[in-house]
Amino acid sequence: MEPGSEPLVGLARDLRKLRQEAGSPTYRELSRRAHYSAAALSEAASGRRLPSLPVTLAFVAACDGDTAEWEQRWRAVEAETSTTAEPDGSERAPYAGLAAFQVGDADRFFGREDLVADLLTRVRNHRFVGVFGASGSGKSSVLRAGLMAHLTRDDRPVVVFTPGPHPIEECAVQLAALLNVPSTTLLAEFATSPKNLHLRIRQAMADRDDDADLVLVVDQFEEVFTLCADPDERAWLITALTTAASVPTSQTRVVLGVRADFYGHCGRYAELVDALRDAQVLVGPMTSEELRRAITEPAALAGRRVETALVTELVAAAANHPGVLPLVSHVLLETWRRRRGTTLTLAGYEAAGGLRTALARTAETIYTGLAADQQASTKHILLRLCALDDTGAATKRRISRREVDDGAPNTSTVLDRLAQARLITLDRDGVELTHEALIGHWPRLHDWLTENRDGLRIHRQLTDAAQTWNALERDPGALYRGTRLALAGEWAGQDGHRSQLNPAEQDFLDASTAAEATERQTVARRQRQFRYLTLCLTVLLLVATAVGVVAIDQGRDAVRQSQDAISRQLAAQALTLVESRPGNAMLLGVEAFRTSPTTEARGALLSLSAHQTYQTELIGHKDPISELAFSPDGNTLATASRDQSVVLWDTQQRTRRATLTAHATWLRAVEFSPDGRVLATGGDDKNVVLWDVATAAPLATLTGHTASVKAVAFSPDARRVATAGSDQTIRLWDTKTHTQLAQLTGHVGVVQAVAFSPDGRTLATGGADRTVRLWDAATGAQLASLASHTKSADAVAFSPDGRTLASASPDRTVRLWDVAQRTQLATLSGHTGDARAVAFSPDGRTLASAGHDHTVILWDTASRKLLHRLTGHPDNIYTLSFDRQRSMLASAGENGTVILWDPTERPLAGHSDWIHDVDLSPDGRTIATAGKDGAVMLWDADSRSRLATRTAESASVNAVAFSPDGRTLAAGTGSDTDLPTAANFAVTLWDTTANTPSIALTGHTNRVQDIAFSPDGRTLASAGFDGKVILWDLASRTPVATLTHPDGLHGVDFSPDGRTLATAGQDQTLVLWDVAKRSRITTLTGHTGALREVAFSPDGRTLASAGIDRTVILWDVDRRTPSAVLDGIPGSVNALAFSPDGRMLAAGLTDRTVRLWDVDRRAHLATLSGSHTEPVRAVAFSADGTTLASAGADQTATLWTTDPERTAKRICDTLARDLTHDEWRQSLPETPYRATCN
Repeated sequence: MEPGSEPLVGLARDLRKLRQEAGSPTYRELSRRAHYSAAALSEAASGRRLPSLPVTLAFVAACDGDTAEWEQRWRAVEAETSTTAEPDGSERAPYAGLAAFQVGDADRFFGREDLVADLLTRVRNHRFVGVFGASGSGKSSVLRAGLMAHLTRDDRPVVVFTPGPHPIEECAVQLAALLNVPSTTLLAEFATSPKNLHLRIRQAMADRDDDADLVLVVDQFEEVFTLCADPDERAWLITALTTAASVPTSQTRVVLGVRADFYGHCGRYAELVDALRDAQVLVGPMTSEELRRAITEPAALAGRRVETALVTELVAAAANHPGVLPLVSHVLLETWRRRRGTTLTLAGYEAAGGLRTALARTAETIYTGLAADQQASTKHILLRLCALDDTGAATKRRISRREVDDGAPNTSTVLDRLAQARLITLDRDGVELTHEALIGHWPRLHDWLTENRDGLRIHRQLTDAAQTWNALERDPGALYRGTRLALAGEWAGQDGHRSQLNPAEQDFLDASTAAEATERQTVARRQRQFRYLTLCLTVLLLVATAVGVVAIDQGRDAVRQSQDAISRQLAAQALTLVESRPGNAMLLGVEAFRTSPTTEARGALLSLSAHQTYQTELIGHKDPISELAFSPDGNTLATASRDQSVVLWDTQQRTRRATLTAHATWLRAVEFSPDGRVLATGGDDKNVVLWDVATAAPLATLTGHTASVKAVAFSPDARRVATAGSDQTIRLWDTKTHTQLAQLTGHVGVVQAVAFSPDGRTLATGGADRTVRLWDAATGAQLASLASHTKSADAVAFSPDGRTLASASPDRTVRLWDVAQRTQLATLSGHTGDARAVAFSPDGRTLASAGHDHTVILWDTASRKLLHRLTGHPDNIYTLSFDRQRSMLASAGENGTVILWDPTERPLAGHSDWIHDVDLSPDGRTIATAGKDGAVMLWDADSRSRLATRTAESASVNAVAFSPDGRTLAAGTGSDTDLPTAANFAVTLWDTTANTPSIALTGHTNRVQDIAFSPDGRTLASAGFDGKVILWDLASRTPVATLTHPDGLHGVDFSPDGRTLATAGQDQTLVLWDVAKRSRITTLTGHTGALREVAFSPDGRTLASAGIDRTVILWDVDRRTPSAVLDGIPGSVNALAFSPDGRMLAAGLTDRTVRLWDVDRRAHLATLSGSHTEPVRAVAFSADGTTLASAGADQTATLWTTDPERTAKRICDTLARDLTHDEWRQSLPETPYRATCN
């Protein structure tokens, strides 16, 4: 008998005894009762091994035993008999846990044999291969233990690296070992030209056969987008890799491992698109058989076996789930440590926590086993190992040991403990999370990231800045100044954050603070000197006027320079604060421009024109606001607060109308009656108070609840008011007699929310019991209990038509329900904190939700897609309300401030993929957007609501244009994924005045990239990637000519007189055509990269062209020579547009900004930023030139105001305030206060 087997034998003996007491039913009969096989039940009573808990309880229930008592018995036996194998690490575990399988693990890498064989074939047939798969699908293991292991066995040279924040450096370090040269030498060479990578690899392969190739594996290639902040370094790596694999003398084969959600990022680079066109391998989920091999074969190799029940359980839980492999490997490793003898058991698996919770259990066990100070160190270390990408999603981040190793014993201990548990990976130089699965599956780490999201960004930026400062030998020019220093200093001074800084970061922050203090003293001294100088000059003016004039001019220059500097500083602060303090940011933008109209100030101010969703703030409460409500006419807003007051606000004047204090308790709820005459409040005193709105006096107090009142709602006819409370009840009251009509019970726990349907027949409630319940408002009978939330239902709201009910929950979801069918319609996921409030817009097209992530999310109720996030609240949001009369939304929460929003000012959102093009109708009333999703959407320019959606035959619409009279809308279609049919590569025409079928013009053999109407509207030109320009007669819908460009085309435009056509090509050339003669006039050269766009100025004298070489060339059309080159552009140019008066040129860039130039002065006017989160693909001016539309790969279109004075006036009119004295002192401590707007 094995040690520790006595409890197991006793359990089996008692199971057999229980069977005897039940009348000794046969195992066949027990099987029928228990729904487990007779063999499994017989094995459970044999005593050979511990049966699983479900089998044990099924056995007991089939014998009429006490399952609760037996569950305790089973857990006690499990605890006595469980063992942990190899505490001294004497035997190598056959499972890798969270870590990827390496080359040396190939002998225990099973289940991916077919995929590896396919990958090897691809690598043999293609010099550039992309391996795409979801996070956790096993890409790294396939590349290392699969591909690289096979190549190494064949004596093929292989180099692998991950890009990290500095891919050039990583590439140099890894290749240096192969070439036996210093990495610094390679780094210098590579920085000179990306082509040097190819040359160095050829040198390394010189002593091998001519057909021998180096296989260069770049794992976790997505790091070039998440960790590499330098777009030039990112472009270097892409160019170096594609060049090394594509040149005729190439001896390189490149294999990229890329997370599938970054496939679109790769598509932004033409070189990657071309290289990967026919060379992609998709890593999907393992099949059941592959999983079975991956589970059982490593154990068999180690002389162990996996229990059949465990294999079945794991395969069922993991099959067809693409990102689950790290969890499978981890739970197998933990089960290995809990094996019994030679067997990995289902009991050991369950003891480890099972597939979904084993990782969290391991991490939580390690964490809770540490001392308090070690736990704090663990939090700091793990947060350093995470980074946030531009969408706010967390990814892992590799860091140097120096960043965390401060010499403290706690740090060393924590690193060792985390590494022993394989939660992190340590090597000589670096530290990183073993797998990103830890971020998504350990709730504690996820919560740390959520609560510290803004602080984490500030800390990561501070870390990078400190490292750069040290790399530059502590150059003072690299120190923080202005807003960046203020934000970092503010963060470091809160909640002990300074203790989280390592010595290098502390030195950097201290040096920055000291430098700014010195600079402020210098500025103050200069200002004093300037005042003295001015005084002296005034005196001297009386003595020598001529000398005085010169001095005054110099003084004016000094003043101008000082104002320019202040303007730029304010502009930077405005852009930094726009997400957190939009009102302050907007006023700083106005002040910056009025101080001095610098390029930066103009850019900041015009950028803020895209943030007009924010209207103003109402400040008056001392404590959090629990709920708010608009009056039916929208002229009054009521807010109820913990400060025991209700404030009535005039929404037109944005002033306080009255303060109601007679309900002296923490007020939780407030609501207007449908006629606006009565207001109801509820609070912690268990009472409901009805108020006369006109006199602001109490009318009646409704008593009956036995605990705090959480919500109130009036019936549509105003005859009843419903209240919900912590006493688990809903009560209906007569508003005339002030008596209770009914008490509804059914919820188990606090009832958080209540709402009447628009017809008054149905009442909806939400409660802490995780249910949403529907009631018959007339009889009080419960109609349905809707259970889907995993936490409490804190808010409910009916759509205006009453067909849909929305509910919000701390489970971070908003759920939509079909009221008639009593079924769930959709789950809206987008919040990163508790969802606490929901409200429908008056037209029912938009749903707003808000919560503890400090954001308001706007959803499209038809498509159930996220439209926009409203940011500006610094803390949790508890309540939302739409004004029923106008486009206004109010939100409030923890900080006691109300923010008013105009949701119609949001960007246009509705496409499910990139927006390729945008155009405005000649009358300015309609906006058209064309998307990669195959749709053309029409929008009302005033309300920004979607008017219609047109669909094309193709998977992608690349171009869209209105005819000069606005009656025809044209679109150019086609994509690389389309079948090569004429219908896919077409020009589609729609009649905008009638709902008639579309007309397709076919003739292209590749995607149509751009289209242009002639000024008279009779001819349409379409430019395709097949190198053809087809001229179409719109009356007959037939082609009248085909012009052939030497290479694929991206842009086409008519001159204003219609006589000349310009085309922009992939071959870096611009061609001018004579439209009448259908002949080429000339070819213009000067660009060093493929062209993306071409545009004539309105007077026809200037032609603008641009492309991936980051320059815009202005051409003199008559002379056919360049008249100016606009360079210094931080990204490739995707789009160009002249303003209608020809004075301004706009460009859409890959760096997510729009750049404006003054055409006459050839001067940079402004950079518009902060709206797009992906490259800008298109720009277009309105007919009056006051509005600029831009559209991008982020699936949105933004409308910008182009006149800074108009923008400043609108901001001042909307906010109706100036900078406060405190806001002024924070930004302009040395400048006397003045009113910004008045």
